Amino acid sequence: MKKKVYLFLFDGFSDWEVAYLTPEINQSEKCELVYFSVDGTPLRSAGGLSIQPATSLAELQADDIDLLILPGGTAWESGGRIDLQGLVETVFERKKTIAAICAATTYFGRMGLLEAVGHTSNSMDYLKEMAPAYRGTDNYREMLAVSDRNIITANGVAPIEFAREIFKALALYSDEEIEEWFQLFKNGIWTS
Repeated sequence: MKKKVYLFLFDGFSDWEVAYLTPEINQSEKCELVYFSVDGTPLRSAGGLSIQPATSLAELQADDIDLLILPGGTAWESGGRIDLQGLVETVFERKKTIAAICAATTYFGRMGLLEAVGHTSNSMDYLKEMAPAYRGTDNYREMLAVSDRNIITANGVAPIEFAREIFKALALYSDEEIEEWFQLFKNGIWTS
């Protein structure tokens, strides 16, 4: 059975932060990639892409989600129309993987999900400023991407590292193939 990967979209989401991972997941026979938004209506990415999500938040079944991805975007910082708390909490409690990059990490910080797991963000100061309820400073790592238990976090300048951690969580490829992919897109090194 295919693993279901759900990617949340909203007006102004940072399309480049998920641009490396979506083609690989979408082309995999192991996974099904499902794009969703709050209401399922068309939206535009920060890069100007017009997108029609496949479904809406109300139509999702948390039990169907194997991995949930939250891209960054200024809506996380400005309090835009993003209310996924119920879904994120349910997916987290069921020990399914949830992944956030850039400003989306602040959502995890506000929810208290980063208090007991290793994590990263754009910086610790940024996380504290954008998520005043954040209490995870002891677990903050100055790294581009961090995976701990069922949470993946990444700095906004690390879409390739973010993708690599997601591929590992999905067992999308072998460890060697993931490393080859990483070296190709990060360093321009083709080994095969």
